[in-house]
Amino acid sequence: MEFKHLVEAAEKWCSGNPFDLIFAEEDDERRLDFYAEPGVSFYVLCPGGTDSFHVWSESEDCLPFLQLAQDYISSCGKKTLLEVLEKVFTSFRPLLGIPDLEDDSFAQYHTDMEGEPGPDQQQMRVSQQ
Repeated sequence: MEFKHLVEAAEKWCSGNPFDLIFAEEDDERRLDFYAEPGVSFYVLCPGGTDSFHVWSESEDCLPFLQLAQDYISSCGKKTLLEVLEKVFTSFRPLLGIPDLEDDSFAQYHTDMEGEPGPDQQQMRVSQQ
């Protein structure tokens, strides 16, 4: 894909989340740099030819969160830039203060299970004799 199309896709992706595309370079490497408050940054090296995407961060605080995205990129199959960016966003949700969607749905299930028995659930009582 031409680099300008990757830049356009990255800009469109940024419109739906807290990240901004702060730098795009094609000369030395095909690199897109992203930043979001509170100090969350990463960059994507875009493939040229048969290479795959690569994500990294200069911030030591951010690096551990990129492992999920790095594993995803190295798994089988070709990935698109948007797929990679979505995986990075999912990885950074805790740093951005955004709740994990999967955790929310589990919490709702867990809360329902701990509540009072519903009308369709029998209460078991221990009888003393």
